[in-house]
Amino acid sequence: MSLDNWKLMKEVTFIRQNLDKWRSYETVAESPALSTPDEMADAYIDVTSDLAFSQTHYPQSRITLYLNNLASAIHQNIYRNKRERWSRIITFWTREMPLIMWDARKELRLSFIIFLISALIGVLSQWLDPDFSRLVMGNRYVEMTLNNIENGTPMAVYDGGSEGLMFFMITKNNIGVAFMAFVSGLLTSFGTGFILLQNGVMLGAFQTFFAQHGLLWESALAIWLHGTIEISAIIVAGAAGLAMGNGWLFPGTYSRLYSFRRGAKRGLKIVIGTVPLFCVAGFIEGFLTRHTEWPDMGRLTIILLSAAFIIYYYIVLPYFRNKSQTSNQR
Repeated sequence: MSLDNWKLMKEVTFIRQNLDKWRSYETVAESPALSTPDEMADAYIDVTSDLAFSQTHYPQSRITLYLNNLASAIHQNIYRNKRERWSRIITFWTREMPLIMWDARKELRLSFIIFLISALIGVLSQWLDPDFSRLVMGNRYVEMTLNNIENGTPMAVYDGGSEGLMFFMITKNNIGVAFMAFVSGLLTSFGTGFILLQNGVMLGAFQTFFAQHGLLWESALAIWLHGTIEISAIIVAGAAGLAMGNGWLFPGTYSRLYSFRRGAKRGLKIVIGTVPLFCVAGFIEGFLTRHTEWPDMGRLTIILLSAAFIIYYYIVLPYFRNKSQTSNQR
């Protein structure tokens, strides 16, 4: 059998396996009033997945053109200005976000690796040069922290104002960092990578600074009490920026403009999804982190529960949502 005949047989098999499903999606495209927002979203994700496969293996085929037109029609219906039910908010967090995170799992992994390497650079730099912390955190902050250490209150920086005001200011600042990480994707993925580098180096140097003063355990409990969610949210926001930047840098079989727009929309949803996380992290930092007198086990429990939630929502749940969706399509 020739290679051309073999490719043709695979294409025919691909069409036969999915034709009925595509025809049902034509109803979603032609009569959007008969479909719920969730059904349209599921149809769009499924069709674009098939389109990507077709563009890769059958770029000149008529089926690729058909799927492209079908995806475009569904896309227009999804983003047309209209009221949506309040239940859409719930399904966004429980279904759409996990599926988006599954689609962006490579960007999330890359964001984590960049941040981890950056933190290690901060650790090594501070370890080799004890004055490195002054470069990344500023002399004033370092001197204030040294004074707190001498006074026997090394974590007093978290007790510097009213709980409500600290919660508001911290949350506002962290959300700003997240959107900066996302918007930096406009400068390609390197812009987002630079934001991750800055924050990772600062964290590594900050933690090592306390370790050099014999306060590794105490500082870790204080920092990661709120930092488990806060740092994780920054990494997720970094994935959003990488999704947009990679859409511009690596369009694949799509046009560069379409790939960029697709990455930007996906990234925007991801970064919006981090806002509640920053609110929770800001609440913990503003109201709880200051209580260094609390038992270590209690604070460690909060840290472990926070880590478990992040792992479940951004890694485990996306896997099962994708698995469930794949099973339903068979």
